[in-house]
Amino acid sequence: MPKRYDQYCPVAHALELVGERWALLVVRELLGGPKRYTDLAGALPGIGTNILASRLRDLEGAGVVRKRRLPPPAAANVYELTAYGEELREPLYALGRWGARSLGPPTAKDNLAPGWLVNAV
Repeated sequence: MPKRYDQYCPVAHALELVGERWALLVVRELLGGPKRYTDLAGALPGIGTNILASRLRDLEGAGVVRKRRLPPPAAANVYELTAYGEELREPLYALGRWGARSLGPPTAKDNLAPGWLVNAV
């Protein structure tokens, strides 16, 4: 269940929808297009499957993400951003640019995937 701030404020409301840990990283991954659950789990090192399932459920409930069944021969379930979720692209890019200012160089323990830094430029 997402955190509630009980404040009639657009920022507080936005955080109630996408402010839980991992939620915006799930959105970041879906900005590249639909992904299967296993693809999301693989792209988010360190996320537990229970947390991923919970975040996807919360994001679906908020109308940010939808689950869709691909037609045969794929016949797999994928998660994708809704039009509402796609509107997070610019705020997420802005947040990435803001974070890049103080990020510093990667360390040996940091995961780094192609595309993660692209969101910041």
